[in-house]
Amino acid sequence: MQHIPTTNAANRLDRLPITKFHKRTVLAVAFAYFFEFADINTFAITAPVVREQWGADVDHVAYVTSLSFVGMFIGAVVAGGLADRLGRKRTLTLTTLWFTVWSFACVFAWDIWSLGMFRVLTSAGLSAMTVVAVVYISELFPSAKRGKFQAYAIVVGICGTPVTNLIASAVVPMSDWSWRLVYLWGSLGALFLFFVRRLEESPQWLESRGRHEEAEAGLARIEALAAAEHGPLPEPQQPKPKGPSVKPGLGMLKDKKFLYPTILLSVLWITQTIGFFGYSSWAPTLLAAEGVSVEDSIFYVALTTVGAPLGSFLAAMVTDRFERKWCLVVFGLVIAASGLLYGLTFTPVLIVVFGFLVNLFERGYTALAYAYAPELYGTEGRSLGTSIAYGLGRLSNAVGPLMIAGVYNGIGYQAVFMVIAGTWTLGALVLALFGPATRRRRLAAEAAETAGTGPKAVTSTP
Repeated sequence: MQHIPTTNAANRLDRLPITKFHKRTVLAVAFAYFFEFADINTFAITAPVVREQWGADVDHVAYVTSLSFVGMFIGAVVAGGLADRLGRKRTLTLTTLWFTVWSFACVFAWDIWSLGMFRVLTSAGLSAMTVVAVVYISELFPSAKRGKFQAYAIVVGICGTPVTNLIASAVVPMSDWSWRLVYLWGSLGALFLFFVRRLEESPQWLESRGRHEEAEAGLARIEALAAAEHGPLPEPQQPKPKGPSVKPGLGMLKDKKFLYPTILLSVLWITQTIGFFGYSSWAPTLLAAEGVSVEDSIFYVALTTVGAPLGSFLAAMVTDRFERKWCLVVFGLVIAASGLLYGLTFTPVLIVVFGFLVNLFERGYTALAYAYAPELYGTEGRSLGTSIAYGLGRLSNAVGPLMIAGVYNGIGYQAVFMVIAGTWTLGALVLALFGPATRRRRLAAEAAETAGTGPKAVTSTP
């Protein structure tokens, strides 16, 4: 039988302690996330001013918003394929530059249609960067700890939203052109280039492409840093025999090992997207429509968003301690219950409490899903599979707002939140019944890491 060369990248990375290399990597990704979260809401922030200056109507804003989600789908799928072909680090850099360049172009938009075109291209880059960053962290961090650091990156990144809101509230009223500065702020994500030289390409990806010398060189550098900080390293587990490899690309859809998790994760992201954006996009509008003043409705919803960064931190506390699949199920059901109770009350305190819980557990759910999704694939299809499922989730929100509007106009206010709760419940049930468990693999990796460092300890594996 022909011997297939291997650098044993996954096992060698799994047995490493967390080092300055890992912290530098998560800081770089958190920086990119920060400007992704900063940029994702810039159109919503500036739309009222733009409408007034250019005489646009609500339909124009709706078209731009819906097309932006179509752009997210296209960007995610394209980036997933590129990351499997060009590499994780290179594609992460390209996608970050893509969304910052088009955000910068928005500064010079001359009408609603040019701004809309630039926003669609920006949105494609935002979604593309996200799916590549998720895979990048998954492949570089030890499997026993990757979930926690995925969540830490989001804790930092999600702060981009309130920071941008504060900046916008200060600069937009300054003059009739100062709304453009909000997009200039979003384009500062290009400073990610300062991190690039100190990042490593994923050794697992290099190994999967047969570039064993480059994978070995990268692993040696990472291991040398770990050994310098923590002393001799334990031996990695030996690689297990693999079946025949599948060529990366859309042809992988014929492979059941690729298709099954892609369908499962598509359900996860579609229910998450409709459930979250159905709530967050419509809550202020629906409260106002039911008699709550516009000022109060915006204030109540603003208070609930305090839960978002806390939710990512909560996910960091539980994601590597428990089975991620069941954490997602529990979080999804809590969101469903909290969202339903939110829709059944008009008491200000309860609106804030239940809205806070929705934001808390939804951002925790997202952080858990970022860690869970890449674990269901082999290296060859990890980026493409994750991106297709994530992209379909974003695409679903091109019709999600129309569905919510139809339910509200046809049945009523409370029915909207029943539908949103049902969406979250559906996702939780599908995951409970069909979602693979991944904790056993993580525990095996953790056992390898904590194994003794006696005579078997080595600083690298040739």
